[in-house]
Amino acid sequence: MSVRAIAKNVRISPRKVSLVASLVRNRSVDDAIAILEYTPKKAAIAVKKTILSAKANAVTNHNYLAKDLKITQISVTPGRALKRYRPVARGSAHPFKRKSSHIYVLIDGITRPAKTNKAESKDTKSKKKDQ
Repeated sequence: MSVRAIAKNVRISPRKVSLVASLVRNRSVDDAIAILEYTPKKAAIAVKKTILSAKANAVTNHNYLAKDLKITQISVTPGRALKRYRPVARGSAHPFKRKSSHIYVLIDGITRPAKTNKAESKDTKSKKKDQ
């Protein structure tokens, strides 16, 4: 089962974010974070935060081992565009859009064996004996 994280409405053009996302596609999470640390693009920060969020989801919520996580899929889709106008000569205006993007990250890895609490297992055994 893969774990996901989504960053919506990141105020960077999807074309610019896609360049950074393609650098880390199909890599391990630790390698991807190391690459993004030294990538001199504004989009690298947003992609790194999303990958770290997916890693935290996998470790805390789904019991995955942190060192074995791998990025299975990373995609960037266009988000909302803010419509703005720029003043130009003769009192007129030219429209332009301030684009945003959604970043989707899916990671997968090896799950840890479920931890059994010794106190709970003793309680369940004693309840079974009483019945």
